[in-house]
Amino acid sequence: MAELNVTIHKHDAVIVGAGGAGLRAALEASRSVNTAVISQVFPTRSHTVAAQGGVAASLSNVEPDDWVWHMFDTIKGSDYLGDQDAIEFMCRMAPEVVIELEHMGMPFSRLNDGKIFQRRFGGHTKDFGKDAICRTCAAADRTGHAMLHTLYEQCVKSGVVFYNEFFALQLLTNEGHVVGVLTWDMCNGGFHIFHAKATLFATGGYVRVYRTNSNAHINTGDGLSLALRAGLPAEDLEFVQFHPTGIYGVGNLITEGVRGEGGYLLNKDGERFMKRYAPTVWDLASRDVVSRAMAEEMRQGRGCGPKGDFILLKLDHVGADLIHERLPGIWELARVFAYVDCTKEPIPVVPTAHYSMGGIPTNRFAEVVLGGMDGKEEVVRGFYAAGEAACASVHGANRLGSNSLLDIMVFGKVGGAKMAEFAESLPEHVPLPENPGKEGIQEVRKLLDTTDGERMAAIWDELKDTMELNCGVFRTEETLTTQRTVLDRLCERFKTVRVFDKSLAYNLDLIETLELGHMLDFSKAIVEGALARTESRGAHYRDDFPKRDDENWHKHTLAVMEEDGSIRLDYKPVRMKPLTVPTFEPKERVY
Repeated sequence: MAELNVTIHKHDAVIVGAGGAGLRAALEASRSVNTAVISQVFPTRSHTVAAQGGVAASLSNVEPDDWVWHMFDTIKGSDYLGDQDAIEFMCRMAPEVVIELEHMGMPFSRLNDGKIFQRRFGGHTKDFGKDAICRTCAAADRTGHAMLHTLYEQCVKSGVVFYNEFFALQLLTNEGHVVGVLTWDMCNGGFHIFHAKATLFATGGYVRVYRTNSNAHINTGDGLSLALRAGLPAEDLEFVQFHPTGIYGVGNLITEGVRGEGGYLLNKDGERFMKRYAPTVWDLASRDVVSRAMAEEMRQGRGCGPKGDFILLKLDHVGADLIHERLPGIWELARVFAYVDCTKEPIPVVPTAHYSMGGIPTNRFAEVVLGGMDGKEEVVRGFYAAGEAACASVHGANRLGSNSLLDIMVFGKVGGAKMAEFAESLPEHVPLPENPGKEGIQEVRKLLDTTDGERMAAIWDELKDTMELNCGVFRTEETLTTQRTVLDRLCERFKTVRVFDKSLAYNLDLIETLELGHMLDFSKAIVEGALARTESRGAHYRDDFPKRDDENWHKHTLAVMEEDGSIRLDYKPVRMKPLTVPTFEPKERVY
């Protein structure tokens, strides 16, 4: 590989990732400091665009609601692993961030009185679990699409600088600060360093390690791996959410809003089986409950189709007019990928890997933190994370539907404000370290210079297949131990992997090989955390330990990568103390 110069860019605040969290952070930071966003894709192609159902907020537009009910549902849905100060913070800010979006011009669907439309969603209830509630604010079934375009327009208006099609290679640190990130120019080739006073990772989730998943191709957990390689911990990676309704055979998501509008699940006998698993809310139970119920129906021989390997989602009874008005994207997805007209026939669905509750540990201000079982946390200066890449632990062991778009708005906004505040407190940039980005540059050069070895595709395929088989909806000590051995073998094979394309411009062979390296890194942490956690909680279900064990496991897992690539586990307590003593007053909101 020919020698390439390293181009250095300087900004006050640098955000890696242009999804909802990244753009909301950029918009907030840009109001007072020079702000740049780095993205693998054009911002409106980021994965937030795929979010369908809506964003949760206790607006009380359809029926009386209160943030206390929302907080209760989120804590219960987290299987009591969520940090209650962060959950309260998010639920109380929810109406504010939704109304802000409305004022930015986001085209929410409307009720007859002109207020923002709200629908029911799994796990969201009134009166502390007594019945389902309309809390999820939606723009038909394309809420993420509307949100992302609205935020991008606002960022352009605010003067945010965008660097599109750059791939992050290494987190840069010096003098106890994070000082920026090394990247690869995907269009032209070449190394670029973004030198920053404050850096925020909004790089998305990591469930593309599973064969059946709902995520975009860019969701390979790169930011999480870069943090691990920089010596920082990752939190609660064993908690991977499987969404109940992915289209059979492809994984494309069918929003929970379908069940919120009256859709329901059927087994091969035409039975609405959810009444057995969640007798109060049936099909609107939390995602972990519905996914396990579906998997159990199939394990018991009540699945549909010749192989009994899917469940039917019935929607036609709600009427074609309502489907085309409120779920037009679902109708199109079902037609294109399942070859069914959901106004006339049910959609074949299976649980699909959808969301990662774990990530880079942060406090409720999106500041990345270090800390163990003593409960004391130390802020990593100059480093922030938000969205699915982060773990403020508002979702704990299981996320409620429509809390993810809320998460990215709340912690994106707060993280951007904190970044700007920190950047303004520094008179000058903390200098770059000596020979900045050395490890990332060497990694790329090695891949491009190597002429022997296998291609990455076979390793990636085996990784996805075995993670789904051994570390999926149901787990045991046997399957997880098997997966640990598989990962050790795949990591050895990866050491001699070869990139066949030696060009610099649009070298996707190189990019995908780098992504595979990241996925192998954090897959080891997922498996180690799942193997150690001898209980079932939220999305983590151990067949050999089917009960929740609060005495021994009511704590967060921290995974740290050692110099030899192995994973060491530590733990820290769950914060059970809210910010205030909640007072309950369900109300109709006036704004």
